[in-house]
Amino acid sequence: MESPSLSESSRYTGAKKKKQIPHQQKTLVRDDIRGGGVERVRENACVRLFCMATHRLYYEDSYLQNFEARVLSCSPAEPVRGASGMQPAWEVLLDETAFYPTSGGQPNDLGLLGDATVLDVRDEEDGIVHIVDRELEPGRVKGCVNWPRRFDHMQQHTGQHLLSAMFQERFGLATVSFHLGTEICTIDLKGGEPSRDQLIGAQRAANKVIFEDRPVAVRYGTREQLARLGVRKEVEREGLLRAIEIETADLQPCGGTHVKSTGQIGMILVRGCSKVRQDWRVEFVCGRRAEKLATEDFERERALTGVLGGALEELPAAAERLAAERDAHFKSLRAALQQFAGLWGAQLVAAAPVMGNGVRVVSQLLHGAHPELLLPLATEIAKNERTVALLVLEESGQLVFAQHPGAGKDLGVVLKSVLAAHAGKGGGNKDFVRAKLADAGNSAAALELAKALVAD
Repeated sequence: MESPSLSESSRYTGAKKKKQIPHQQKTLVRDDIRGGGVERVRENACVRLFCMATHRLYYEDSYLQNFEARVLSCSPAEPVRGASGMQPAWEVLLDETAFYPTSGGQPNDLGLLGDATVLDVRDEEDGIVHIVDRELEPGRVKGCVNWPRRFDHMQQHTGQHLLSAMFQERFGLATVSFHLGTEICTIDLKGGEPSRDQLIGAQRAANKVIFEDRPVAVRYGTREQLARLGVRKEVEREGLLRAIEIETADLQPCGGTHVKSTGQIGMILVRGCSKVRQDWRVEFVCGRRAEKLATEDFERERALTGVLGGALEELPAAAERLAAERDAHFKSLRAALQQFAGLWGAQLVAAAPVMGNGVRVVSQLLHGAHPELLLPLATEIAKNERTVALLVLEESGQLVFAQHPGAGKDLGVVLKSVLAAHAGKGGGNKDFVRAKLADAGNSAAALELAKALVAD
């Protein structure tokens, strides 16, 4: 196959409008990036064009929903997990397909092949494998792609190309990976932490291109041709490559499904940014997802203003005021609990009998007590010579054991025995331990066992 002639006047140098690359006839193509399940992959995923077992109709028309193909093979597959548990499955190879396989950060399509439900689509050596829930007979079969899912993926993927282009063009932050999740999409950016202004700036710039409804087209060219045209991220692969062009905004090798114009992305909404290893992960949504989340945000804000009072724009200040009041009240509560622990602890120690080994044990199964009381109460009790505190909160199964060093017990060993008999998680040292039982109903039994172990 001959490479198309691409004009160097179409070079991407920013937002200036340039001459468009002539559209080329789409032919058989193949995505070199493979994946078994939705996975994070390098953003320079590209495709080489050569003969393959399955003709990929989605390369020619991302909007194709219904098609007819010939069943090349159908064989039993490993059972897959369905809504009611594990279920039988079959692997189907077709001579051509409109179903997109998981690849390049984009999840697979779903839909129907005849009466069979398509459960998964995989890109393998022999071609595109369709995992279905029933056996298909040889011959012709009609396929139907789940369109709402496909179009959602198209919106997210094209939106990702555009957002990545804005981060790189305006702020020098290159995208190194992309993940299209069921609810949130993410890109990982290489470089310094994006500031709030950069996050908003990239979002605003991308939405400006969306509102201009610029064309999105599939282009083909060699690595050298794409490099001369100013491809966003150069690739090392040889042969004829498939690339996605957003008019005067982006040119990037890609094997995914995309919308015809930026207006069909709808809008892009950046949701957050966090550190992931050496990169910065930006969360975003596009199209219907953006509308859904914006509506949910508004409903939550309206509910909060109803509780806190005031206008919507006063919500941040009201939340800050509430947090400050909470912190002040908690500080007062801890001071009161500390004072109460000192008084009650002295009473409990005075009333506790001394065992034959000279150790005084204060054991209490607390009911209705504040959880923050356990630590200061145990600490106050353990200040007394040769005294052990064994406290368990009945409702939650929280426990705190503490001792004066002169008591000579090993509470770490005691806790280990208690948790061996009554499941839970916790830890500490020989003088202080804390834990929480998996079943609060074992609180009383755990306390009795601890008492018996300390008495030895």
